[in-house]
Amino acid sequence: METLSILGDAPRVGHVLVALAVILLIALAGRALARALRQPAVIGELVAGLLSGPAVIVLFGRGTLNALLPGPVFDGVKLIAQAGLVLFLVGLAHRLGPVRELGPAHGPGLAHRLGTEAGGPGPGGTRWVVVGALGVPLVTGLLLAGLVLLTDDRAARGSAPLPAFLLMVAVSMSITAVPVMARILTDRGMTRSRAGQTALGAAVVIDGVGWLLLTLAIGLGRGSLEGLLHSVRALGFGVLCALAVRYGLRTRAAKAVGVRLPRTSAVLLGAVAVVVAIAMDRLGMTAILGAALVGFSVPGGEGAPSRSAPWEGAVASVSRAGAVLAPAFFVVTGITVLTGSFADTSWQLIAAALVLGCLGKGLGGYLGARRGGHGRATARRVAVLMNTRGLTELVALQAGLSAGILTGPLALALIVMALTTTAMTGPLLALLDRGERHAAEGRGPANPRNGPAPRHPRSHLSDARPQISPDLPRQSRAGETPMTG
Repeated sequence: METLSILGDAPRVGHVLVALAVILLIALAGRALARALRQPAVIGELVAGLLSGPAVIVLFGRGTLNALLPGPVFDGVKLIAQAGLVLFLVGLAHRLGPVRELGPAHGPGLAHRLGTEAGGPGPGGTRWVVVGALGVPLVTGLLLAGLVLLTDDRAARGSAPLPAFLLMVAVSMSITAVPVMARILTDRGMTRSRAGQTALGAAVVIDGVGWLLLTLAIGLGRGSLEGLLHSVRALGFGVLCALAVRYGLRTRAAKAVGVRLPRTSAVLLGAVAVVVAIAMDRLGMTAILGAALVGFSVPGGEGAPSRSAPWEGAVASVSRAGAVLAPAFFVVTGITVLTGSFADTSWQLIAAALVLGCLGKGLGGYLGARRGGHGRATARRVAVLMNTRGLTELVALQAGLSAGILTGPLALALIVMALTTTAMTGPLLALLDRGERHAAEGRGPANPRNGPAPRHPRSHLSDARPQISPDLPRQSRAGETPMTG
């Protein structure tokens, strides 16, 4: 109620709007810097937003930050940040359906494409990557939680029930960011490569499982049978709301609104997401879960595109609005988590989170790809791509913080891990490309059809085939995709 009272105070509303404008400018600067460093733009937004509050405190003192963002104004920015996160999650959750399309940039739906166009081992290879890139990080997450317990780090442990704490840390280590990975694949031309398709398909499944485990961890966070039953009832309410949304959007009247009034349909969908998120928050769950349920419930791209386009367009509009407001979420997270937890976070915890994070995704992704029949070159790229966490990791950590399961120091260590591993993705892929080019140059002239990068060792095509007519490569290339992007 105190936050809502800001709406009746014109000077405070103006202050909130000015603060939001400054935050958006900081985000634009972060995006420009990220592009200059050949990183995904969202990494620039994340780092700039998270560090802006702590930077003001370090350079000018806490009093200056309090003067720039007094309590009521900060509450207003926080409200906007929460609304933006809810709207963004509608699109994120909607894209996590394995059989849905990810948009024109990614071609046909994942269920049709996984492992087929690249001439690779097939969908079974992706399933093994899911097993490796999910199972091994869950184990490394348990190791990180065990380290916190063994060192008796009370600031990182908190007071959450042990089962909820263990599961939440494990889930936090297993996240892979689908939107950031998709952006990296597009920027590097890897969307139709064997490694890109396998990694993206596995990430979609892993994040879907991650949401289920995250929900279970929040339920276990109640710490008692009665609390767990209350969480089950709250989740049941959310599922009923999601089913109501799903069947409501499939009616003829709803489809007519989507076709004739696309902007109105987007506004209505956003409003429904906010209402369900608030209801879930009031019931003791997290608003993030409510937004995700609404995103999952929106009908996907079944059948002809004309039938699914209205709601795909509405979801895209809602998600874009959330993406515009997302920098406010980064700033709020930086002020509430980084500034309040930096002194209590040990460097040993940060180093352990980083090492275990890289080991879990890298080793799990590589072994899964090899077990699924991929060659070493493809497996190395899959391992690097699976280490992409980004914004999705930050959302999961926020859910853990809101539920009182994660503490600020542990969340800070995991944030550093997520940003570092995501920033490593592009340079590591470039390093793999250079290494394979040098290896190919050392072996002799490269095959003109595929460039300098070697192909899968099991491929039926050979570099030593000079007798092929120049007219044939154009035909053979239709069933072949580059492995390096």
